[in-house]
Amino acid sequence: MNREKVQEVRQFLAKRVIGQPDLVDGLMLALLADGHIIVEGPPGLAKTRAIKELAKCVEGSFHRVQFTPDLLPADITGTDIYHPEDGSFVFQPGPIFHHLLLADEINRAPAKVQSALLEAMAEHQITIGRKTYRLPDLFLVMATQNPIEQEGTYPLPEAQLDRFMLHIKIDYPDAQSELEILRLNSDEAVGQVNIDAPRLTQSELFSARNEVSRIEISDSLEQYIVSIVMTTRNPQVYDSDLGRWLSYGVSSRASIALARCAKARAWLSSRNYVTPDDIQICAYPVLRHRLVLSMEAEADNVTPTDVIEKLLKLVAVS
Repeated sequence: MNREKVQEVRQFLAKRVIGQPDLVDGLMLALLADGHIIVEGPPGLAKTRAIKELAKCVEGSFHRVQFTPDLLPADITGTDIYHPEDGSFVFQPGPIFHHLLLADEINRAPAKVQSALLEAMAEHQITIGRKTYRLPDLFLVMATQNPIEQEGTYPLPEAQLDRFMLHIKIDYPDAQSELEILRLNSDEAVGQVNIDAPRLTQSELFSARNEVSRIEISDSLEQYIVSIVMTTRNPQVYDSDLGRWLSYGVSSRASIALARCAKARAWLSSRNYVTPDDIQICAYPVLRHRLVLSMEAEADNVTPTDVIEKLLKLVAVS
């Protein structure tokens, strides 16, 4: 029953966010695996629309924050407000206390604002002064980045990028999808779109997450994940090109995220076990933002996708 409800949400998103299947699948994986997602792509490709449509389906509150250079950490987390009537301070929660949070163009805010998300994303809590406040059990951050305009931006440090479970890269839709987008927009303009959003309660979502966590992953596939991760940390042992391209490998968060996403993908595929394909497909969004490439890789125009492709060719399933 839970799987059917989640699939209804997935099908609804696919109808409302046309031509971006990787984005739709990434959101579903993040929702089921209890992770956060960063989406990178040119403007106007339905990044904001995707999370807003998801918010229609999931029980909970949604908030969008436009990251700008003058944003302050308190604008994200909230702050203590002074009440002169009785001389007390009362905490006013910020937008981070919503269930679904869109951090739009996150790289346009300075590092002190970006770091305000660190504790929240990793531990589901924030600390203001001497007090710690718990965030909702359902808490998903979707951040966006525009790769075209980089002037005046603040690249996210590796420590914060590592907090995101998935990094989804999107590009322009094909001609057929573009035609469908035009027609959908025209229908919306005259109120002809009557697609009721399916409703997924938090209880149903948490139950689905429990089912995902019980998906079987064999010892050999766990070892496969570990081998992929270890290869990024000691690349020169496995391949001379990898040794030149990689400055740093991925953290233990990568192996945890890869296993959880592979389980979520298997569950969405109506299987109770993980296959090598699940791991290999999930490797791209899980690893691409965690790999630190060398200057030689940049000089050779090598991308994280190129590195992951080579990794998957080198590391065999035991």
